Amino acid sequence: MGRHGAALAVLAALLLVGPVAACGSPADTEPGSPANPGNASAAQSGTGSQSSGPSRTGAASPATPPRKEVGRDPAAGSAEAALARVPVKGRAPKTGYDREEYGTSWTDDNNVPFGHNGCDTRNDVLRRDLYHLLVKEGTFGCVALSGDLKDPYTATSVDFDRGTSTSTEVQIDHVVALGDSWQSGAQQWSQEKRQDFANDPLNLLAVDGPTNASKSASNAASWLPPNRSFWCTYVARQTAVKAKYGLWMTASEKAAIDRVLQRCPDQRLPTEPGRLHPPSRPSVGTASPPPPAPARPGNNQQTGKGCEPGYRPCLPVVEDLNCGDVNSSQKPVHVTGTDPYRLDADGDRLGCTS
Repeated sequence: MGRHGAALAVLAALLLVGPVAACGSPADTEPGSPANPGNASAAQSGTGSQSSGPSRTGAASPATPPRKEVGRDPAAGSAEAALARVPVKGRAPKTGYDREEYGTSWTDDNNVPFGHNGCDTRNDVLRRDLYHLLVKEGTFGCVALSGDLKDPYTATSVDFDRGTSTSTEVQIDHVVALGDSWQSGAQQWSQEKRQDFANDPLNLLAVDGPTNASKSASNAASWLPPNRSFWCTYVARQTAVKAKYGLWMTASEKAAIDRVLQRCPDQRLPTEPGRLHPPSRPSVGTASPPPPAPARPGNNQQTGKGCEPGYRPCLPVVEDLNCGDVNSSQKPVHVTGTDPYRLDADGDRLGCTS
């Protein structure tokens, strides 16, 4: 090649190298710089235009950590704010627990709302929670004979009719169960305080009987009502009760309540005496006579002393009876007949086992 041809070859090589150098390389240009707008979005999102996974060397592609949300203080008076103040501890042993440690069932002798009003707590709650309420004549407006319950636990309607075979269709639930309270601080209280706790309407709801039996003494970590739309109200009530009485929660219980309240961060605490709806105006009357009870064959229990057939030991024949009315020395109750008081919640022929 002559001198003229060699000069042309050198000039051609310079023209080819120049544009390549002008393009730059990842080592020459910072990601996100004006000279590399494509890498700007890749650096912010943590993914590149060539690969979204680990590189061929096995090292993960660099990624920008997600932006943290700014913390939000719970609103004053909210369940979330109260929950933050409830201490966390492990569940204490159930040693020594007995229903009698909480005083006489549904006694009016207490220092909480409805106390000393001349009416027992169970009827107080029925009168608060039932619609279309009929109260018994001559009881000074105390004894609930019938009414309609809009059950918060199942979102169904339940008819309440006072009677030995019907009263337990509507039961009064301790929202924070007595057994749970015993294992979260109540065993250290005086009996007077435990009696107030057991009769505090803030901690009581009239609910569907079988659903209440399925709850037993569970806390929010292991049981929530079937009606999901009531969850926020339910855990707010549990929080209010535990905060009011200085009870603690287990870590799993508090976490479960917190998860629910994330869906309703502005959920307010319930107010005393814990109404879910405005009170209905009761009417006064007398109950319709119940139909004669069918014979119960195969039951040899004597009834001459007022024992209700179908149970061992003897339980009295009364209008209404639940496990709270049974002495601890009589538990568990052996169900030998038709179970008119519905004490056998799980069908194993033993009642009042919890």
